[in-house]
Amino acid sequence: MSECVELTCVALRCLLQADNAEYKEAFALFDKKGTGAVPRETIGDLLRALGQNPTQSEVAELQAAAPRDVDYKTFLAILNRPDGFKPAGTAEEFIRGFQVFDKEGNGYIGAGELRYVLTQLGEKVRQANDGREVDELLKGVQIGADGNVNYESFVRTILSQ
Repeated sequence: MSECVELTCVALRCLLQADNAEYKEAFALFDKKGTGAVPRETIGDLLRALGQNPTQSEVAELQAAAPRDVDYKTFLAILNRPDGFKPAGTAEEFIRGFQVFDKEGNGYIGAGELRYVLTQLGEKVRQANDGREVDELLKGVQIGADGNVNYESFVRTILSQ
């Protein structure tokens, strides 16, 4: 029994060291000036680069509470905060959400309606840079001759990126 516990502890230490190396590497990439700190405005992008999924309001809260330059220790405290970050959701959950807008029940919604959903409902995609963020999301979307989009395909494509 003690061998099992010892092996488990060793495995956990290896996982933590691997995570720590990944965190340090990502942090260093965002530390463009090499000062050992990143601007608070990059916290959201850094968290997302490490697989976290903070909402825009969570990022705004974190940025408001953080010092202008966030050092690695402070960043680790944010990354490992007790209540964590909500998972992004499954493809099936997103598909069910789009089904509300599928009036004909055929798996398609209008491209304009998709843009509206992304920019106006729930966790809105920012319209920064004249809507380029939304345009980037919609870039690879196949729009039919009738102006409709297969939302299941859209969801799976976005989640696989």
